[in-house]
Amino acid sequence: MTSLQNDCFIRALLRQPTERTPVWMMRQAGRYLPEYRRVREQAGSFMNLCTNPELACEVTLQPLERYRLDAAILFSDILTIPDAMGLGLHFVEAEGPRFSHPIRTEADVHTLIVPEPEASLRYVTDAVRLIQRELQGKVPLIGFSGSPWTLATYMVEGGSSKDFRKVKTMLYDRPDLLHELLGKLSDAVAAYLNAQIAAGVNAVMLFDTWGGSLTTGQYQEFSLRYAQRILDQLHVNQPTGIIPSILFTKGGGLWLESMAETGYNALGLDWQTPIGDARRRVGNHVALQGNLDPVALYASPATIRDEVHRILTDFGHGTGHVFNLGHGVHPDIQPEHVGAMIEAVHEFSPRFHA
Repeated sequence: MTSLQNDCFIRALLRQPTERTPVWMMRQAGRYLPEYRRVREQAGSFMNLCTNPELACEVTLQPLERYRLDAAILFSDILTIPDAMGLGLHFVEAEGPRFSHPIRTEADVHTLIVPEPEASLRYVTDAVRLIQRELQGKVPLIGFSGSPWTLATYMVEGGSSKDFRKVKTMLYDRPDLLHELLGKLSDAVAAYLNAQIAAGVNAVMLFDTWGGSLTTGQYQEFSLRYAQRILDQLHVNQPTGIIPSILFTKGGGLWLESMAETGYNALGLDWQTPIGDARRRVGNHVALQGNLDPVALYASPATIRDEVHRILTDFGHGTGHVFNLGHGVHPDIQPEHVGAMIEAVHEFSPRFHA
């Protein structure tokens, strides 16, 4: 693995001293950038873009050419694993992801096969290798996956859902069947992330997008338990050093203490949890990533700067903070507003590390 010229992000995740607060953005390669939209049009479809390593590499690197970011994140989708399991992922305009063969019966769960990453998901690991070659150690590359619970919601619902009625009915009526599904997904996610690590990613992140839809007991049993199972299988101790891990549960502010006990190096925060309160609750156990409200980027650059300063001040002095949004950047945000946020982090954060 190429040595890193800028390892500020990695050091912050490991709670080692940094000169400033590193910054990157969820969905930083995306539709808010005109250069991304041009490549997306060239690809013909979102899935064509995801499955073409050369194009995935190109859009991964685009934000780094515009902004002073401290990490790149692999351009892909959280639903690649269910697609590799044979569910037939496709995207419907203005509706989002859909599966042609959703999980509906006990037999559907029993027959699911954990995919071999270097076979059915080779386009992802090929993209990782290509991105790392092009990065030449400039900044770390983040690999990622959706969490088992989040993947299960899409697989059982057949796509996006507002109330998760199908998967929650399974949770209540057939918890044994849901556990079987989540177990298979855990093993698939662990194998997938390990393949990304072997291909060269410098950190990994688990996106538990819909964990916040659960009750506290359900979250512990059907989400966090499987996040822990994944981490226990990850090959994070590499000859080149530790591969840091990040757990992000949208709506998970209630459960930060339990999340911190899993062993993930960092917790991602949505914008609803004050980062100062989160730091006081988890102490020195984990780093924290976040947590500007993505909607704040619609405001004026001056207001954005004020919000950046407020969050840095709320976290306070010392290491262990990675600046990010509380969720992904919206597709109609002005690129200049993103730049204002990033430059404000560069300007204000060194004083919190002196």
